[in-house]
Amino acid sequence: MRRMRPEQSPIPAPPDHKGAGHRRRLREKFLDSGLSGFHDYEVIELLLTLATPQKDCKEEAKAALQRFKTFHGVMEASIRELCEIPGIGSKNVFGIKFVKAVADRYLEKAIIKKDPIHHSKALFEYLYHTMRDKGRESFKALFLDSKNHVIAIETLFEGTLTQSPVYPREVVASALNHHAAALIFAHNHPSGDPTPSTEDMSITRQLLFACKVMGIIVHEHLIIGDNRYFSFADEGHIAQMNRDYEEFK
Repeated sequence: MRRMRPEQSPIPAPPDHKGAGHRRRLREKFLDSGLSGFHDYEVIELLLTLATPQKDCKEEAKAALQRFKTFHGVMEASIRELCEIPGIGSKNVFGIKFVKAVADRYLEKAIIKKDPIHHSKALFEYLYHTMRDKGRESFKALFLDSKNHVIAIETLFEGTLTQSPVYPREVVASALNHHAAALIFAHNHPSGDPTPSTEDMSITRQLLFACKVMGIIVHEHLIIGDNRYFSFADEGHIAQMNRDYEEFK
């Protein structure tokens, strides 16, 4: 006769790893009400756990925020800089850089094929997001067709903490390559103060004159600072430079 095996006790489920309940609550909170009420470090924590769901990343998130001062500073930090923080490595840094890249593309797509002159809010959101917290000066050009729709956006130059080497010949060559009828320029001031320097005024004048020679219109040059910007068009400088060009001819 076959012997009956004693009934086996069910194997207990493994306990949640450290922090699992905390992050589950954060995820549920986000799904219920978005990011409202979240601390910046909690957002960074969730981003760090996208690629490492079994790792507790709260302390690493707080350390990143302490080092880079602001949420935007963390998002703009390079992979090398982020990996210098103990507990952050090439794997869990993925979430931060991936979400930043997705946000950049989303905002860029929001203005491609649009008229940025009449959709200025989308333009400023894109420029603020992609330029405001960079530690180096970055010079962008938006290439427009004859209907002022954005054809392409390119970062043409990146410079030091104090200047970006802008060469009018290369700007004009890029515009011709895109068959652009008009341009909008933008660059950031890492200091946070968007007030134009003497060099900013000079290079804007050179660029406008060089483009006018080739029949290309310059609509605007924006300097992006900390939660503010300077508009060469709004302040009348673009109009004055156009008048200067006509007199110079």
